[in-house]
Amino acid sequence: MRFIPTKVHAVLDYVVAVALIFAPTIFMFEEVGGAAVIIPRVLGVGLILYSLLTRYELGLVKVIGMPVHLVFDVLASVFLIASPFLFGFADEAPNAWVPHIAVGIAVILVVLCSKSQPGASVTDTRTKSHATTAA
Repeated sequence: MRFIPTKVHAVLDYVVAVALIFAPTIFMFEEVGGAAVIIPRVLGVGLILYSLLTRYELGLVKVIGMPVHLVFDVLASVFLIASPFLFGFADEAPNAWVPHIAVGIAVILVVLCSKSQPGASVTDTRTKSHATTAA
């Protein structure tokens, strides 16, 4: 049941990345410090980087296929969900660990509903650029 177009997924990628980067401030758990703060920020920056490299509508360089991107999303989400328990901040106030779990679950749900191939415009652009390079 994949109904989310890659263009919508791309927008969500950048929105979630910014939300992850600012999550410690938004949910007021910066004072917890350590992994609780570092992990969402690093994953947010990483998400921006691999999104810029993804072969979809909002990718800049377009070298990573959408199926690989989706695997990265799932791996990052599983790590985000597990991080409060792995790094010992699950015993902090809920505002310090619930966002990790909620965002992780939400991203996995988005992945399960996202199409694994971009629309024809992205595929056509890639084909044309290869044809031009070959000529």
